[in-house]
Amino acid sequence: QVQLVESGGGLVQPGGSLRLSCAATGSTDSIYRMGWNRQAPGKQRELVALITIAGNTNYADSVKGRFTISRDNAKNTVYLQMNNLSPEDTAVYYCYVMVRLTTYWGQGTQVTVSS
Repeated sequence: QVQLVESGGGLVQPGGSLRLSCAATGSTDSIYRMGWNRQAPGKQRELVALITIAGNTNYADSVKGRFTISRDNAKNTVYLQMNNLSPEDTAVYYCYVMVRLTTYWGQGTQVTVSS
């Protein structure tokens, strides 16, 4: 079992920045991928960014150049630096980790971009 604790969400003005963190505890030896999805009201959950154990990354087109995903393997923590935020980024952000054939999800953190 893996437990995930997210932090860093909140209210920010358009053009602002936020940094999300997600710390994994438990059976973390075999984590090979970590990432973030988001779900806006009335929309399906979508991939935001992911990072593999080797450090390879992938981003949704809508966030490329604005968001950066990183991880600290020693701390089993994944980060999402979000810059130049727009109201379209408003959503609940969920971190996840993949361990062997199982995906574990965080509880979600609200990000609201509004003036």
